[in-house]
Formats: sequence, C-alpha cells, structure tokens
Amino acid sequence: MEVAKLCDALVDWLKERINEAGARGAVFGLSGGIDSAVVGALCKRAFPENCLGLIMPCYSNSKDEEDAVKVAEKFGIPHKKIVLDGVYDEFLNILDKTDNRVAVANIKPRLRMITLYYYATLNNYLVVGTGNKSELTVGYFTKYGDGGVDLLPLGNLVKKQVRELAVYLGIPRDIIEKPPTGGLWEGQTDEGEMGITYEELDNFILTGKARPEIAEKIKNMNRKSEHKRNLPPIPAF
Repeated sequence: MEVAKLCDALVDWLKERINEAGARGAVFGLSGGIDSAVVGALCKRAFPENCLGLIMPCYSNSKDEEDAVKVAEKFGIPHKKIVLDGVYDEFLNILDKTDNRVAVANIKPRLRMITLYYYATLNNYLVVGTGNKSELTVGYFTKYGDGGVDLLPLGNLVKKQVRELAVYLGIPRDIIEKPPTGGLWEGQTDEGEMGITYEELDNFILTGKARPEIAEKIKNMNRKSEHKRNLPPIPAF
C-alpha cells in the first residue's frame, strides 16, 4: 500500500477501534525511538485533542528523553513525564536478589504498562502500543510490559515499513536513524540482544528467504515466544 494511503488507513483504524470501545482517545509511551514517534504522530492525527504521550524514564538514557520531548513538541502532542526510578528501586528492594539481567530489566516495561493504564483509566483512553511485526514475530517484547496494550497499529508493519512511514510523517531524521533499543540497560540494542539484524528479520518475514542459520534462529524464536502472542490457554473441559 502506498505510504500516504497507509497512513490515512491507520489513522482511520485508530479512530474506529477507539470509538467502538466507547473511549475518548489514546495514551501511549514516548520512548524517543522511531516506533513510539510514529505511533504518537498517528494518534495525534486521529485524536488531536484527546491523546497523551507519557515519557517514563527509569534509569534511562537522557538522550532518549530529549528525543521523546522533541517528537512531542514537533507534533504538538500533549505529554507528561513520569520518573519511575524510585518505584523501580523500591520494588527491587522487596524482591529476592538475582543476577538475571533480563528478569530485572523486564520490571521497567511492566512499570510503564501500569502507568499507561492508570492514565488510560483517568481519561477513558485506550493504550496504544508501539510493537511492530518484526518484534512480534520473534517475541521481542515484554509480556505484560510493552506487550500489555489495547491496540497495535504497527503490528502488521515490519521495521523497514515503519521507517518508510516515519519519513512520510516527518519524524526527525536522527530518531529514524539511531539504533533501536528497548532501553533495558546501558548499551542495550534490539539487534544486539536478538542476535540478528532487522534487515535479516524483515527480509525473512516478507520473502521467507534467509541464510539457513538465520532462518532457523527466527523460527526458533517464534516457537519459543508463541505464548506471548496469545491469551492464556483455557482447558476445553
């Protein structure tokens, strides 16, 4: 689909889904990354007076916060900063100590999910997530964290398509080009953690073609993360 038509279709889809739910608008996280910037711009188009971007640093890179503010100001997105450092520290204090970096890091997106739903309830908004098809395919998201949302407008777009949409929307070039990261720990990047590039992942999703080891890795990640893409199983009896 032509990018202009895609943009209009996504805006219409957001309006329809949110209106169907009897909600007034949209709340979303602004992380300073490309996906959240695109979602923010789409939500602003769909609900100019009823959208809210939450900037939720949790021992985060200050540059990401600056980029989030830059996006909010460029598109006129109402936004609010909620610092989660203290809550994160207090929560860790009551848990058993661990060296498992992923278990600890996943607390951050889950705290953000709680924050988003708090403001969604206050405003009768739906929570709009930022996950794209590339991330969803391999389970690169935190269950009940950034995966805990009401709508996923980018869910059928691979990362390459999100970049094309970002260019069309006028997302700042430096945000489009910076290495994607979940902001889970210092120096963490999506591609570094997944062990594959978005180019390899996108190409496999779109064409089914990849080097044998890459194809097997993607298929394995997809199998292991199947539970993250579905509601909890319920016995048939």
